[in-house]
Amino acid sequence: MTDVTMVPDAGTPAGWTTSLLNRLIVRPEIGAGLGALVVFVFFSVVTDRFLSPLGVATWLDDASTLGIMAVAVALLMIGGEFDLSAGVMTASTALVTAMLAVHAGWNIWPALAVSLLFALAVGALNGWVVMRTGLPSFIVTLGTFLALQGLNLGVTRLVTGTVQVSGIRSASGYSSAGWVFAATTNLGDARIQASVLWWIAVTAVATVLLVRTRFGNWIYAVGGSLPSARAVGVPAARTKILLFMGTAFAGWIVGSCNLLRFASVQANQGVGLEFQYIIAAVVGGCLLTGGFGSVLGAAIGALIFGMARQGIVFARWDSDWFMLFLGVLLLAAVLVNNAFAKRAERLRR
Repeated sequence: MTDVTMVPDAGTPAGWTTSLLNRLIVRPEIGAGLGALVVFVFFSVVTDRFLSPLGVATWLDDASTLGIMAVAVALLMIGGEFDLSAGVMTASTALVTAMLAVHAGWNIWPALAVSLLFALAVGALNGWVVMRTGLPSFIVTLGTFLALQGLNLGVTRLVTGTVQVSGIRSASGYSSAGWVFAATTNLGDARIQASVLWWIAVTAVATVLLVRTRFGNWIYAVGGSLPSARAVGVPAARTKILLFMGTAFAGWIVGSCNLLRFASVQANQGVGLEFQYIIAAVVGGCLLTGGFGSVLGAAIGALIFGMARQGIVFARWDSDWFMLFLGVLLLAAVLVNNAFAKRAERLRR
């Protein structure tokens, strides 16, 4: 008698398992999700404070403003560009609002509108210069970063004599604006900041934009191959300019949340955080070369930051260990993302 070897097909459990595994592998955020699970379990075991209502609220709060920016930066990176002015933009927009509301006597809402227009104008300028000149966005936005940092310090010192603007609580409109950008929601013993809700909203909108709209297809196209995208009729310049405006808009949200929550803003606020935004996006599955990534993954990357940073505090370790964690996390994420991207490319063929 001849033995017959049964080979599982797509209709068998083994075939279904293989198909499910392949579908998971092509998802850019799968690595971040596994990393978040590991960090969550680790600190849950190491310290009891991590899962307390106060602990959960603390690490969500820590991750929220980083997450808002990481989502916008992820969209831009998928589109093949970087924005090194993203961190300082959070201070610039807050300073514009505070200067108009405190020193010019404006109502906060018109001041917020002007600071939003300022942010969008800077973002549009970044995108226009990149597309018009062909210069790397790294160089263009580095110039913007330095210009905004100098403007923040110079104007703030000129007007106030210091590098800080405070007194926003006395401005008209503070109560309603504070409710939108700085309110807290009590969930049992946990106090959830408004920035967490903004983070969830921004992530949801960006996810739908990326995976459910034509504009999302354009983002992947211009990030994957700009000449090819142009050849098939994608409005590349408009797409990239809008992406730069998106990071500026996210900076305005974060700046407004911080200003109305803490009632003051430092001229050097946000400097250096742009690298954390990029790292969170990379951890979330974005490639440095563009054309691949996930905004949900970037949000999870920010969550990993928040859990790790506060978990180290709760465990009473030296906070300097966080930088080691950051470096190891970045290197691991780049290696994992490259492996997943290559596997995904093979599966699509």
